Amino acid sequence: MTLSTTDLGPQARAREQKAWYWYDWANSAFATTVAGVLFAPYLIAVAEEAAVDDRVSVLGLSVAPGALPSFVITASTLLAALLLPLLGAIADRTERKKDLLAGFAWAGALAGAMLFFVAGDNWQLGVGAFLVANICFGAAAVFNDSILCLISEEDERDQVSSRGWAFGYAGGGLLLALNFVLVTFHETFAMSEGMAVRVSLLSAALWWAGFTVIPFRGIRNHPLPHVEPGTGHVVARSFGQLWATLRSMRRYPVALTFLVAYLFFNDGIQTVIASASIFGVEELGFSTGTVLATYLLVQLVAIFGALGFGRAAARYGAKSVIMLGLATWMVIVSTAYFLPAGRLVPFLVLGAAIGVVLGGTQALARSYFSLLIPRGKEAEFFSFYHAMDRGTSWLGTLVFGLVYQLSGSYRPAILALIVFFLIGGVLLWRVDTQRGIEQAGNAAGTIPPTG
Repeated sequence: MTLSTTDLGPQARAREQKAWYWYDWANSAFATTVAGVLFAPYLIAVAEEAAVDDRVSVLGLSVAPGALPSFVITASTLLAALLLPLLGAIADRTERKKDLLAGFAWAGALAGAMLFFVAGDNWQLGVGAFLVANICFGAAAVFNDSILCLISEEDERDQVSSRGWAFGYAGGGLLLALNFVLVTFHETFAMSEGMAVRVSLLSAALWWAGFTVIPFRGIRNHPLPHVEPGTGHVVARSFGQLWATLRSMRRYPVALTFLVAYLFFNDGIQTVIASASIFGVEELGFSTGTVLATYLLVQLVAIFGALGFGRAAARYGAKSVIMLGLATWMVIVSTAYFLPAGRLVPFLVLGAAIGVVLGGTQALARSYFSLLIPRGKEAEFFSFYHAMDRGTSWLGTLVFGLVYQLSGSYRPAILALIVFFLIGGVLLWRVDTQRGIEQAGNAAGTIPPTG
């Protein structure tokens, strides 16, 4: 027999929450080792082998190898923006959210494993495999985040979400540490650097697939609350429900304002994450091993950053703490523009600063948005949220790629991202938290500080 969150006592909720944390541990391997560090520089190197006059042809367009990863991420996000809302509508009409979470995670891991076979000048396989893996990553995240609303009460969500992110940075950091050793000392393992990178990409796929078993076995399928009746099979009903949700979202203007704010500031965050390895290797002249070590520092600091932001939100409110994080992000991208090439200490300091705000802003954004979602529409609303979410940023990566294409330098490209944090912060400042909670019908019960 399945249970809803209102039927679960604190101990039962805690058991499901502990299982839920492990999905952040699982998928962070892909976010860090693949999307964060190794994929972009490796794809550039492979594309350069195939380039003619420093250009490769993508659907008839001439693209610089250095801009290719940004455009690949942009394409995967545009595809996800079309797919994820439909998947969210389907998820809200079925009890089997954990099954959908695991299914897309395993499909994404299989596509990610195909990156092992990218070698020589075969950059097209890398583009295709990453497109599929990144879309599945976003789809699984929709179901994962919608489960947060089923296994926690409103006043628990900042803490539960922050712990999940901290788990993720710990898991992603651990695998990244192992891959750092493999890539840095590849000769000791009788491997070329390229083979070490390919093995590391494969390890992230296996890690993602393997640890997804824990939430799959430890989370219950919960009954559906407040789902409108409909006719036809689940997909047909979901198309109708998606259209109804799109029309009804005007009744939740606060949630819509937050989504637009999130579109901007999260695009800035995701572009920094996705482009940091390119910036470190191509612009600042650091080796892949040095960039991996810096990412390890970011992962370690982010664990404590996520937990610290969660505690701060309990006292000052999630919105206020997110605003502080966005101000810090603006300082970070401004500092990156002036960062001297080849100077390790400033690069490490900047990495530590990123770690402080990285996990905290993302964890609190997830739990804050959950308060603005009407019950029974968690997956649908989180699908719109994830169309703009981590690793699938499109406006930011598009701007980053275009600025590099025009300027030939990553410094103005990274500085251009400040506008995303500025616009996102202004829009978030306009969000009325208490009004949004009431519009969503979540006013009953204990609500955390609104900020």
